[in-house]
Amino acid sequence: MKRLHAVVALLACGAIAAGIAGAAQSQSSTRAAAAVVRVVIPGQSGASAGDVSAPPALATPTPGFAYPADGSIARLGSSSSSVAAQEGTSSSAQGVSDAVDVSLFNGEVTAQAVAARATAAAGTANASAVTNGSSVTGLSVLGQPVSASPGQQIAVADWGILDVLGQTTESTSTPPRRARATVVGLRLRVTVAHGTAPAGTEIVIGVAEANAEAAPTPPPPPPTPPSPSRPATPRPKAAGPPLPAGVRDTDDTPVHVAPPREPGRSRGRGAPESLVQPVPEGVLPKASSGGYVFPVYGPASFGDSFGAPRGAYVSGWHHGEDIFAPLGTPLLAVADGTIFSVGWNQYGGWRLWLRDKIGNQFYYAHLSAYSPLAVNGRDVKAGSVLGFMGKTGDAEHSPPHLHFEVHPVSMVSLGYDGVIAPYPYLIAWRRAEDVSFAAGRAYLPQRGRRGSLQAPPVGAMLLEASDISRASGLVPGALKRALADGDAGEPTLAVPGR
Repeated sequence: MKRLHAVVALLACGAIAAGIAGAAQSQSSTRAAAAVVRVVIPGQSGASAGDVSAPPALATPTPGFAYPADGSIARLGSSSSSVAAQEGTSSSAQGVSDAVDVSLFNGEVTAQAVAARATAAAGTANASAVTNGSSVTGLSVLGQPVSASPGQQIAVADWGILDVLGQTTESTSTPPRRARATVVGLRLRVTVAHGTAPAGTEIVIGVAEANAEAAPTPPPPPPTPPSPSRPATPRPKAAGPPLPAGVRDTDDTPVHVAPPREPGRSRGRGAPESLVQPVPEGVLPKASSGGYVFPVYGPASFGDSFGAPRGAYVSGWHHGEDIFAPLGTPLLAVADGTIFSVGWNQYGGWRLWLRDKIGNQFYYAHLSAYSPLAVNGRDVKAGSVLGFMGKTGDAEHSPPHLHFEVHPVSMVSLGYDGVIAPYPYLIAWRRAEDVSFAAGRAYLPQRGRRGSLQAPPVGAMLLEASDISRASGLVPGALKRALADGDAGEPTLAVPGR
């Protein structure tokens, strides 16, 4: 029997250690492929939709699908699929498959939506694989609603078997590291000929598969002797790609505009002259009413990978969004603000930070070059060209892309983890719209020995306040009358636990 091989497949492989007489040899590869639906019928050609391959990052919208032409075996109202992959020190891959309004065998099996999500990552610090976000909603079998849960197997009358949400996750932090994630949305196997489908027919809607493997952590670099003019301060150093020639392993960011400390080694003394390029003419971005601009000029693609595993970092998760565009594409200031921390980072490569007028901070990484405006302490306007698309740092083996982060001023106390998902803002800014940073989607990393999710503690919240400025404290009874008349009042505080 011809078996179906339909996957939203992801493969991210780091270096695989192999040694002969103590000599190590490394290998790295990455692959991603996607399929929303595959119909396989013995002895026939079958059909599929949503097939893509990678790298770099691809998306395939499908307005509808029917097989055969009358849709009597399989019909989808709409579907889409996308993939992204990156290899190198931190290898990762992600695939997304969505199908809406699914009908099999003229409505004998239906689903409102099938979503498949698979992500794998492996690097120098850990390896992770997740299938978060995979779901089947509105499932109905032979007219009866079914509450979908992972690993279900449902008999469809006497002619078929329906597998629902078969999920597998696997990861390890012990070198050599591995990460594996497998998701099957719906898989209908025809065991007895039914309608026009012979026995052995298989229909798969939304399948995801992910694998990642990385070499053991390389040995730490030899210690650097202390400078005679500046005593050495010991601090842990994460393994990763080497600094470029001539770049010192220091963090020289000016204190008054210092960003949250990034993972890895950093240098923030500015851009080398060899990396400064003139600003191209005719760059005229469209700004929102609030003055925000999409950070990449021209055509670009991106997904929603915030919080996805990232194996190279101790934190282990993606703090931003990757925006893919051709090498050298201009990168723009998203708001009026001040440039700082221009320079090299071990993972971010050539990078910079931008702080807007109210204190929100934005991180740009993997640049190939800077514009003359990329100078520490310089004020820039929204839409100004700050640099150019690249793949420096741990992105050297990946397609050119901008790693972009949003650090709202309200979350600065959380340090580098005080970050929110850029995706809603990127969508809004591309449409010249605004989204409040106060409603941003944050990611809570696992903390504590039991791995519980912990939000920052709240001390007190101001629920109500009234203005007493119109009442004079010099007139006897004025404040009392103001309070009695409802013109003024004391703030009301809600304190947790009380």
